[in-house]
Amino acid sequence: MTNILLVGIGGFLGSVARYKLGSWLLLSADARFPLGTFVINVTGCLVIGVLAGLAERHAAFTPEAKLFLFTGLLGGFTTFSAFGLETVLLLRRGEPLVATAYVGLSVLLGVAAVWLGIKTIEWLPRWA
Repeated sequence: MTNILLVGIGGFLGSVARYKLGSWLLLSADARFPLGTFVINVTGCLVIGVLAGLAERHAAFTPEAKLFLFTGLLGGFTTFSAFGLETVLLLRRGEPLVATAYVGLSVLLGVAAVWLGIKTIEWLPRWA
């Protein structure tokens, strides 16, 4: 139960941070480029990289702290950071083909799945 609370509280804080930063960036951004999402994703990747480096080099976090920070806080802020970390870990493990497949398939199938979801709703009859 404690682990669920750690993830939930971290996720709440990360989601609120994403919302606030995204709202602020939306006010100052060119509407043609999704600056808010872009900055959030890159920032999340930088933060997860720093935290992963600290965890690896200095054993800086307990398992509970990792759950709160990585799964909860950063998971709520952006799952793209987890995607970035997993890709780097695959590369560092000496698996460039797996990393390339992971990146390519994630992007292609993710975009295709969004398209399919939208099309599925378009194909269904309207409710009212």
